[in-house]
Amino acid sequence: MTTRTATTIGLAAILLWSMLALFTAATGTIPPFQLNAMTFLVGGLVGVGSWAVRPEGLKALRQKPVVWALGIGGLFGYHALYFAALRWAPPAESGLINYLWPLLIVLFSSLLPGEQLKRAHIVGALLGFAGVIVLIAGRGAFDARAEYMPGYLCASVAAFVWAGYSVLSRRFGQVPTDAVAGFCLMTSLLSLVCHLAFETTVWPETTTQWLAVLALGLGPVGAAFYVWDIGMKRGDIRFLGVASYATPVLSTLLLVVAGYAEPTLTLLLACGLIVAGALVATLIPKKSVPA
Repeated sequence: MTTRTATTIGLAAILLWSMLALFTAATGTIPPFQLNAMTFLVGGLVGVGSWAVRPEGLKALRQKPVVWALGIGGLFGYHALYFAALRWAPPAESGLINYLWPLLIVLFSSLLPGEQLKRAHIVGALLGFAGVIVLIAGRGAFDARAEYMPGYLCASVAAFVWAGYSVLSRRFGQVPTDAVAGFCLMTSLLSLVCHLAFETTVWPETTTQWLAVLALGLGPVGAAFYVWDIGMKRGDIRFLGVASYATPVLSTLLLVVAGYAEPTLTLLLACGLIVAGALVATLIPKKSVPA
């Protein structure tokens, strides 16, 4: 598989994650950990189901403890921290802090063997982050208070966890992507434990809500993690980091199209900044001076 092909596959994860908010809104009032348990179960079964025609995929579960720790820590750890952030702090601020992870991926990539971080990648990532700031600021005034510090801390740690998981996946490039199915199933199990401990069960009330749960598990909380794994292990990790800033903008655009949100000038400006960031990271690196 070429780097370009792997990068293209990795970009599919960004498109799938952009549907996360839309599908989540359509699931109704299911508690976060319960929804996590349901969707990651579906996501895990997506991989397991393919083993019916590829029995060798089952062998991917035979991994060292460090690989399991990375996979479960990345998937479950990130989501648990982000849910805690949303519980203890306003979603706008939590979301903004959490979206440091694409920038962190770009920066952390410089620690990988054979990877060279250039100024264009940093500039592109900063432009993308500026686009997210504009997008989130356009939804309402920020309300930063000392009492929200636990939530802010969880959001920042979540960003480091996801960036760390993504970049470290490159160091375990020999681990087959089939192993992600095991990570998803363990995340589902741990989410179920958290749900039973902290939440009250709320089942989907309509066929549409059940279909939304299924769609989440098949796409944003299923296939997305498999294609992201391929992109991180074999693609252009720095470009994928910068391109990840398109996720909240595409997500908002989908909400607008579906009638859950209104189009705004800040959305247009955010799109412009993120597109500019991606162009800088794509077109300038060859002439750029290493940072």
